[in-house]
Amino acid sequence: MIGTFGGALEARGVPAGDGFLISESEGQLEKENNILVIKRVHIKYILNVDKALYAEKESAIQRAFDLHHDSCPVYRSIHASIDITKELEVVET
Repeated sequence: MIGTFGGALEARGVPAGDGFLISESEGQLEKENNILVIKRVHIKYILNVDKALYAEKESAIQRAFDLHHDSCPVYRSIHASIDITKELEVVET
């Protein structure tokens, strides 16, 4: 999902490579018939962005965050069986 989000940001003129965009993911497992199954995944994106650029592109960044999952092959493949949540932390530099 980070690749899709990063691509959406880059298309809007917001740098996402070279450490500007990173993510942390946490999954929750449950046993089903004695087999561990991934039930939930939470993804936290951390976007480091220049303060002036953020002021200019804030709504575009939010729109990319809100919509990127619909274009992500991984999300589209697994969202019916795994609850996926996401959050965005913006660090203005």
